[in-house]
Amino acid sequence: MEPSFMGVSDWFKERLGLDDLYNVNYWLGSLVAAAFIYTVVSGLILLLYYNAEAGYSSTEFIIQKVPYGSVILYSHLYGAYAMIILAYIHMFRNYFAGAYKKPRELLWIIGVIMLVLTLGTAFLGYSLIGDALATSAVDVGEGIISSVPGLSIFIPILFGNYDAGYYGRVLAWHIIFVALIGLLFIFHFFMAEHYGIMPSRKVKDRAPAVYAIEEWQKFNPWWPRNFVYMMSLVFLTWGFILLIPNALAYLNGLPQQLNPFLNPQPAPPPNSPAAAHITTYPPWFFLFLYKIADFTNDVLIFLFIGVIIPLLYLILVPFIDRSPHLDLKKRRLFTAFGILMVTYLIQTTIFGDLTPGVEISIIQQIIVYLPPAVITLVGVFALPTGSNKKAIANPLGILAVLATSILFAGALITFVVSPSLLTITAFTVFALIFVLSIRNLSPIVLKSEGEHRDAKAVLEKPENRELKKKIAEILISILFILSVVLASQLWVIPSTGYLSNIFGIDLGSIFIMLGEAISLYHYVVYKR
Repeated sequence: MEPSFMGVSDWFKERLGLDDLYNVNYWLGSLVAAAFIYTVVSGLILLLYYNAEAGYSSTEFIIQKVPYGSVILYSHLYGAYAMIILAYIHMFRNYFAGAYKKPRELLWIIGVIMLVLTLGTAFLGYSLIGDALATSAVDVGEGIISSVPGLSIFIPILFGNYDAGYYGRVLAWHIIFVALIGLLFIFHFFMAEHYGIMPSRKVKDRAPAVYAIEEWQKFNPWWPRNFVYMMSLVFLTWGFILLIPNALAYLNGLPQQLNPFLNPQPAPPPNSPAAAHITTYPPWFFLFLYKIADFTNDVLIFLFIGVIIPLLYLILVPFIDRSPHLDLKKRRLFTAFGILMVTYLIQTTIFGDLTPGVEISIIQQIIVYLPPAVITLVGVFALPTGSNKKAIANPLGILAVLATSILFAGALITFVVSPSLLTITAFTVFALIFVLSIRNLSPIVLKSEGEHRDAKAVLEKPENRELKKKIAEILISILFILSVVLASQLWVIPSTGYLSNIFGIDLGSIFIMLGEAISLYHYVVYKR
């Protein structure tokens, strides 16, 4: 019996009982929607106080003078961050699951467009702050647009009189993009409901992977069970959106390298003396794109590498990958492309953070980006196709594979930088060792699918389930009491000033406890 690629994840879920409370594989879209709804609502509140003719001073006014303004502003910012991260996770999860295949091609394409709009909306919203980082990011964006012949006419249409401190045009586009995301989300949601959840590969391993009408009868009804479960995820999402930025607001003296990621407070205004002493970063979600601009002086090449090629691939992959197979091992090339997209996205983002604005030569690019490509391609195509129950589950075996990967990468870089008979010989030897180690490391799992079902059966004994339910009922009571205690303290927290962010911390904690309590309630009432 073929072992599952998700063996390690399943092992932890079984031991910790996580499946009894949360299994969000099919609910990632709901998490994105929860972050979007929170960000829209908080944005509408901010819109009541924001003045597009004085962006930075208006932002400072909201933080300092508006009751709980900093709580709303910081959580609005991190709500957008959460939406971007969750959208990426949602997209790549669906990519590796083959959810772009028939009949979900249009659903996938709309999702990709929504991700692009989300990034654009976040960039425009980030620009509305008007601090040194925002204005620098807009300057770079304007420079990229103006470098393409014929596109300069779009700069005033997009940014208006931004350089003079008037952000009305940017605010208008920000709202328009949000509206477009909302409209596409409605369409996306109804299409997803029409096709239904995508069956696991154990149930249907080929496209079109759609449940028949009679198969739907065994699933939980939307109301009330799934609605209760969804609300637990919504409250948890909102809780972390509130808790994290308001807690970070108390961290003073953060290193400049961390500011774009871990500091929700605005940077100094662009014309202030303090602005000269900070490193100008783009928003973190565009670090990868700005770093690619350091690879070449040709803007068209930059646009092709950083924007056009990845976007075209994502939009066209439903029509390029014509295989009906959903198994990752039966669509290895597209699996490798997916792994490389994730790897390069993270790698280039970190690269952009460590070396902002530093030009990167062709040799440096090869040294950084060639090893992951070779390791991924060799590793994916070297995985065995048949079943193999002798998986390497001990730390020494895994460590050996990591060591051979590092040696192989080092030999590859050495050969590229200094090609010679010695380096090509070393490269060949280490490549052979690497391939053999990968083939011996069949998917790292601790049990076969049959063992997985046996373990689940042990965990689902009636006496174990009843004990868990009693513990869950006690925890619900404790969480409810703690929520009431925290809620009673909200009204004594100052509405402005440094201490006002305690309101966001407490409210976020209440939401998290409510989300966990609702999840426990869902388990007690509906678990059979």
